[in-house]
Amino acid sequence: MKHRKHGMNVQVITRPDGTPLWFSRPTPGRTHDLTAARAHGIVQACLTRQILVLADRAYQGAGAAFRTPSYHHREQPPHYQQFNRDHARLRAPGERAFAQLKSWRIMRRARCSTRRISRTVRAIHTLLTWNYSR
Repeated sequence: MKHRKHGMNVQVITRPDGTPLWFSRPTPGRTHDLTAARAHGIVQACLTRQILVLADRAYQGAGAAFRTPSYHHREQPPHYQQFNRDHARLRAPGERAFAQLKSWRIMRRARCSTRRISRTVRAIHTLLTWNYSR
């Protein structure tokens, strides 16, 4: 069923404490996360600088620098379950940046093209950065 609403994919880079450092320009919502990260140069930059990235399962196959949760089987061994819990706990502050971006009403209600919403994303990033610097 088509909902006739435009979605968008915004890549976010945060500090370990959840402070947003960079928001990408929005791409259409149908764009896969790994495809968008490669298009914005995130994957290559992290691999060349050997930066450890905690990411969700959409980034499996991105490279050695990207740590993703293990695949969810019906019955995982206890060490996989513990790894997934630890991974989720460490990623939680970074997910805060997505929550802050989505908390803006204009982002929830926006139904325009990704080209037009780019200015709004940049403005939100500026306001969030200014708020953190105070």
